[in-house]
Amino acid sequence: MFSKIATLGAAAALLILVSVGADSPASAALSSDHPWQAKIDPQLLAAPPSVPIEFLLVLAEQADLGPAALLPTKLQKTTYVYETLRELAERTQGSLVQALTASGSRFRPFWVANMIWVRADTTLLQRLAQRSDVTRIIPNPQVRFQEPSRSPWLPRAKTATTIEWNLIKIAAPELWQKGIRGQGVVVGGQDTGYQWNHPALIRQYRGWDGTTADHDYNWHDAIHSGGGPCGQDAPAPCDDSGHGTHTMGTMVGDDGVGNQIGMAPAARWIGCRNMNEGLGSPASYAECYQWFIAPTDLGDNHPDPAKAPDVINNSWGCTPTEGCTEPEILRQVVQNVRAAGILTVHSAGNEGPECSTVQEPAGIYEESFSIGATDANDEIAYFSSRGPVTVDGSQRLKPNVTAPGVDIRSSVPGGGYEGGWSGTSMAAPHVAGLVALLLSAQPALKGQVDTLETLIESTAITLTTAQNCGGVAGDAIPNNTYGWGRVDALAAYLGLAPASIPTLSAWAQILLAMLLLVTAGGYWWRRSGRGQNFTEQP
Repeated sequence: MFSKIATLGAAAALLILVSVGADSPASAALSSDHPWQAKIDPQLLAAPPSVPIEFLLVLAEQADLGPAALLPTKLQKTTYVYETLRELAERTQGSLVQALTASGSRFRPFWVANMIWVRADTTLLQRLAQRSDVTRIIPNPQVRFQEPSRSPWLPRAKTATTIEWNLIKIAAPELWQKGIRGQGVVVGGQDTGYQWNHPALIRQYRGWDGTTADHDYNWHDAIHSGGGPCGQDAPAPCDDSGHGTHTMGTMVGDDGVGNQIGMAPAARWIGCRNMNEGLGSPASYAECYQWFIAPTDLGDNHPDPAKAPDVINNSWGCTPTEGCTEPEILRQVVQNVRAAGILTVHSAGNEGPECSTVQEPAGIYEESFSIGATDANDEIAYFSSRGPVTVDGSQRLKPNVTAPGVDIRSSVPGGGYEGGWSGTSMAAPHVAGLVALLLSAQPALKGQVDTLETLIESTAITLTTAQNCGGVAGDAIPNNTYGWGRVDALAAYLGLAPASIPTLSAWAQILLAMLLLVTAGGYWWRRSGRGQNFTEQP
């Protein structure tokens, strides 16, 4: 979670550029006697008619990606998901794209879920809501960020150590001694950006060959306006707050001269900036997810699912202020990323110590691997959010597991290091790094998300508490405080089954061949030049 603790109260510095409050004297509520009104989020209904607003059009038809589970390899899963989603968007969005183009509105089509980002006034909003191919319209508010002051106790400098305590705690060095350091694995991060040439990160950056940097397919900026110190559409990885650089350090950081800060120092990394100075939106989060399924060049062209990462760290949560006014807002996106064979690690949040405080997308979903924070004594951090998930009525047990997230030292922009960072933001990258280590040990597990998550849960150090949440006793395993427990890299490694690639039955092979034939038709249709260009329109 892009935490109040690690970012020092950034949420308090938000100023909404577009007022959507029902009490605004300029607001003009839409008529309530039309059935299409139910498609529109109440915040948008109260928007002033003359002021452009941002929103997402969600189309009625969404993809069924169930067949992806039949595919034995990650590349097959990712390619199938990409082709299926792209074909659906191209087939169903044409009429809307024509209407938006004719209106002169700015818009950006998405295929990761079948939806379109739009900036327009409420007159057009009403017309769009009356379309049968639109099922709902949700806000994507513009926000402005004011630089916060740093709390005097966070973060604090610390001298370099051979190996950081948090890595020792979860036995990462014991895998390094076996030659398992993350080699052959690509981790992705969507965050505030990254200092790609930091001494602890440059050798691990996939765009660095030891001499020159190539940011095509290795970096994407989802911030297209404003942009703070990094500007907009940054052509090279840039971090405007330090949060992203810190989390990436915990995943892969090692400068080779004493700063061993990362779980998987031989893994390669790629990154996407989804926040402007700590603040994102449903559109920016979805855009990064989309890019990870099929990374593109810097011009956002030539997507290639073969370059997708194996695991993505998400140390952020989407608040109502950012536009996540309904719990399900990013579920379809996360489901589709998972279907592509990519494991998504999410911070559980920093709203503890009360129960039912895991409450922000995307960490609340069944399809997300949500991580709570512990300290050096394996005690749950006071701020770490607890389950169960109640915002969607599911009573879902969360977090899945916990990892060190108190007083974490890692890389920061400028080439330095800082300790004292605390938050579930700091815990999540430990688990993303652990996934990289396990995939390095057994590459056949790439794309097998369920197997990886079960392995990590079942080998975690069980932890209990006196706190009972959601009717689940604190001494039960799992519980809503620690989940299945604190992760243990060595135990997970020892729990690996003999390497094998899943095989398909004869009937499954026939079905697979038919699926690939169908999706190939859409693929070559696009290659022929008849498919629409999925880029933002002015």
